[in-house]
Amino acid sequence: MSTALESLYSGPLEKLTPPGVGKPSAQSSILQAKDLLDSDQLADQLTRFSTQYAQSDPRAVASIWSKWHFSALISSTLVANLLLEYDLPVGLDEVSIEVGPEGQTRRLWVTDTGRPLDCQSAFGRFSTLIDSHLVPLITALAEYSGASPKVFWSNAGNLFEYFTEALQAHPMAKSRSIELARELLASRHLQDGRRNPLFQPVNYLPAAAGGGCERRRRLCCIRYLIPELEYCSNCPLIRESCQAESVLS
Repeated sequence: MSTALESLYSGPLEKLTPPGVGKPSAQSSILQAKDLLDSDQLADQLTRFSTQYAQSDPRAVASIWSKWHFSALISSTLVANLLLEYDLPVGLDEVSIEVGPEGQTRRLWVTDTGRPLDCQSAFGRFSTLIDSHLVPLITALAEYSGASPKVFWSNAGNLFEYFTEALQAHPMAKSRSIELARELLASRHLQDGRRNPLFQPVNYLPAAAGGGCERRRRLCCIRYLIPELEYCSNCPLIRESCQAESVLS
């Protein structure tokens, strides 16, 4: 299974790093994912990450750091889930993080390759990702940074939608699995009645000029709170600014 998972990282996935399976390399800087729930450990990582900016805001730092982490987490989960029909063990107590020089998540390491999915509902097949990793980590990030949990869920949802759409171009893509991932994003509530925090993270809007559509996040990632950074290319504030200029011109 490990070899099968690694072999999928070609085509639309060729620039991504597959998750490691088993014990991480001794040469790597490794953090146990569950340690991020400790406020001191989380503070160490985010403080380290913030040093690359001349002026940093803790809310924006946490948001940008989460995008690095969620990219590794969600891409790995969806590759196994949508292409191999496997539930990758990504609970916080099952994952190690290979940490980059600035404190960012570079790669995930999982204890094993997981098991075949025994649930084919749009909700059940992603429950490990949502309930065992995203819920506790986002709670910790929001409490530490002061940013709204919605910011982090928006970051996660944006990447979930992006990788879902990218994976449909993969030779091993299964249309039924892709549709179930889309169903999750289109549902206002989870199966148990809770509000779905991944609901509709992006919108496809008519382009301001010419034909086609523009992909826009529904919520801003607040990276603009760091003065040296620009808006993301799919930031909703760009469109709002353009609309305001059009009205005032």
